Amino acid sequence: MKEKKIRVFTSGSFDLFHIGHLNILEKSAALGDELIVGVSTDELIQHYKGMPPVIPFEQRIRIVSSIKCVTKVVKQVKLTEIAQLQSEDIDIVTIGDDWENKYLEGLEWMKQQPEKEVIYFPYTPGVSTTGIKKHIIESTNEIIAAALQREAELDYNWPEDEKK
Repeated sequence: MKEKKIRVFTSGSFDLFHIGHLNILEKSAALGDELIVGVSTDELIQHYKGMPPVIPFEQRIRIVSSIKCVTKVVKQVKLTEIAQLQSEDIDIVTIGDDWENKYLEGLEWMKQQPEKEVIYFPYTPGVSTTGIKKHIIESTNEIIAAALQREAELDYNWPEDEKK
């Protein structure tokens, strides 16, 4: 008889994909044989974060699908949905530790199931999508000035122009 593969599920927005996202995917994958990742739709992110993602859903799901430790990517229309956990036959759910004292129906259901578990991971220190957005906003003038400078230099320093 074949031994059942351990299926791990994690989910997120994965907007402005960064090393913290990669860390949770790799840590989650290490817990089992298959990693199923739920990528939140634009509408779900708008609903629970109060603003749309920067990167559209189709691009975010494609990015996450290309990560080698990810077995399967699924559309997430509701946060940690019981029906999705059941249909994917999930054994372990991983989630950031900021959710540890918050109620999510799917997490509570998982905790009640024999031989299933929920594992909370700490966030990667010093990196978050919000932090990246804040840095971009605070650096906007510098970013634009550097881009304009590059464009001006390119306009006048084409290698073809110098050969004449």
